Amino acid sequence: MKQIIAKYLLVCPKTKKFKGVKSIRGISRLWLPVISLASLLWVLIRVVPKPVRATYPCMRIAMPIASGFIYYLLGLLISALTFVKAKKLFYRSRYILASIFVLLGLSGSFLIIHNLEKPVHAHYAIADHQPNNPIGQAKGIFPGRVIWAYNPNATNENCDPDAHGHGWFLSENNNQQVIDRMLSDALRAVSGRTSDRAAWEAIFIYHNNTRGKETVGYAPGEKIFIKINATSSWSGNFNPSDLSIVYNQRYGISETSPQLVLAVLRQLVNIVGVAQKDIYIGDPMKHIYKHCYDLWQPEFPDVHYLDHDGYAGREKVVKSNSVKIYYSDRGAILRTGSWDNANVGDPVTEDHLYTIFGEAEYILNIPTLKGHHHAGVTMFAKNHFGSQTRNDAKHLHGGLVAPEQDNPRRQGYGLYRVQVDLMGHELLGGKNLMYLMDGLWPSDYETDEPDKWAIAPFNNDWMSSIFLSLDPVAIESVGFDFLRSEFTSERGMATYPQMDGVDDYLHQAADATTWPAGIVYDPENDGIPLQSLGVHEHWNNPVDKQYSRNIGTGNGIELIKLSPATDISDPKNSKQLTAQFVLNQNYPNPFNPETEICYFLQDVVDVDLSIFDVTGKHVITLVRDRQLAGNRTVRWNGRDENNVDVSSGIYFYRLTTNSFSGAKKMLLVR
Repeated sequence: MKQIIAKYLLVCPKTKKFKGVKSIRGISRLWLPVISLASLLWVLIRVVPKPVRATYPCMRIAMPIASGFIYYLLGLLISALTFVKAKKLFYRSRYILASIFVLLGLSGSFLIIHNLEKPVHAHYAIADHQPNNPIGQAKGIFPGRVIWAYNPNATNENCDPDAHGHGWFLSENNNQQVIDRMLSDALRAVSGRTSDRAAWEAIFIYHNNTRGKETVGYAPGEKIFIKINATSSWSGNFNPSDLSIVYNQRYGISETSPQLVLAVLRQLVNIVGVAQKDIYIGDPMKHIYKHCYDLWQPEFPDVHYLDHDGYAGREKVVKSNSVKIYYSDRGAILRTGSWDNANVGDPVTEDHLYTIFGEAEYILNIPTLKGHHHAGVTMFAKNHFGSQTRNDAKHLHGGLVAPEQDNPRRQGYGLYRVQVDLMGHELLGGKNLMYLMDGLWPSDYETDEPDKWAIAPFNNDWMSSIFLSLDPVAIESVGFDFLRSEFTSERGMATYPQMDGVDDYLHQAADATTWPAGIVYDPENDGIPLQSLGVHEHWNNPVDKQYSRNIGTGNGIELIKLSPATDISDPKNSKQLTAQFVLNQNYPNPFNPETEICYFLQDVVDVDLSIFDVTGKHVITLVRDRQLAGNRTVRWNGRDENNVDVSSGIYFYRLTTNSFSGAKKMLLVR
């Protein structure tokens, strides 16, 4: 309970930082019950008449305090009644029974003390794993859309993934034509376009709009960096003379599939028209194996192939002296020493990045979907552990669930998570053009060989999937649902995704109300906190795999599965995947004092966006202009045409163009 009050009430007026729990001492204990009682009354007044209000941010804060107060009263009542009863029994010389009541009274007292001292994270009992309960603001041309392209023909069912000379990563185990087609279909589906060229144009325009640039696509000369995951290429696993992979116990570790990277190169060069010399590939902390280089270089000889040390003719990466990331715990959590000896390690407040992150205009981060010893899962955010310039990333483990391997001492929710800084940094997540995740050969943990999957539709075959989205939180949420559903103790696999709090970073990346006390995520240290990076929720079940947009109950994730039988050029499927205009639900909703309204235009059109009250009376016109194609965001401050605050209630916003008209309702709560 004290942690909640420290988080939401105790703010230092000078530093604007939250005071610690130690601030609640002395006289402050006197007003603790007052705040608790007020929270209880607030919950009863607001939630009982309208249960949906339990999801409001203010209720997420008040309800844990109110429930703690109920425990407090219950313990107090038990103690009082039992001690009174014990006193009467002692007077009657019924000592055994009186002693029993004394023990009950002490138990009640313990309940009071335990409840006061127990940390209560006001994170929103959003129900860490309750289905279809989205938080955050969905991103994308189609907000919250995640494409899952699945084709069992992409991989060799009979592959022995670590067989010497026949590893999963070789062309004999991958159907390049199928993988190329999977990527093409995913691009068109995520953008709502009917050709690869139009899909890329829409993706570039959307990304540039989100970064505050003009409504423009790719411009010749702009550099693109493809960040791969080369987990296994540490010393001893490769021959430095030619970077050929060494056959040992680590042979066949799951990492970014070279065939998927080849498909991306073909798209960038042959469809987008990016010059090979403007493309860079590598994992800066690691190396590019010979089998990858031999697959890519003959077809694309002018691409820059980056290597940590410049082995085998590769280009050596350059460490930057100026490009930095500032960790938002400001040294309170992250240390250079091990977790067991954190106090003797130096505080870690910042890291340098490699120069390529500053030079590239766009990044394509292509991680492999895997479990992880320390983080529980590893996808886009965790893949950037290799983007900083230290010799390793052990100093970042303090921001994960299990700082020391197989020892999850930072379980739970509402703790500092370093992944949020990585996802939100302007040169890392901020430059990420789109989110493409390799699910062709996933594994249960980061240094294991690929595993066959039991859940449907894989049915004891390789996952043979790729995932694509423009929402970084949504796609990692989908990946987490797959991992935690597959890697369970029943299967006898490593169960790292099951650790408590693995998706805490996704909560915090989605919604600032879930941030820990004293933490303000600002990885550039420029005084501008991160906004919602995307939407987080969990699917309804591992069989149907449906999210709130799939079932029409919310504005969260939309998971679209593309299988071999899916023909996205078919009119039936095209209608689902494409749209000329999209009007999104406002965010936040309910709102006070202002809200955002987002919409997407496929063509240049005349736009009218207006607000109406429940009687149909016009309140204000927000937009009346001719606009270019792309995504647009408009804010409404709850005032009418005369700049007068309107009253609480339901309002409608209507978007009208030459060929489209749509309306949605929103709730203003003063």
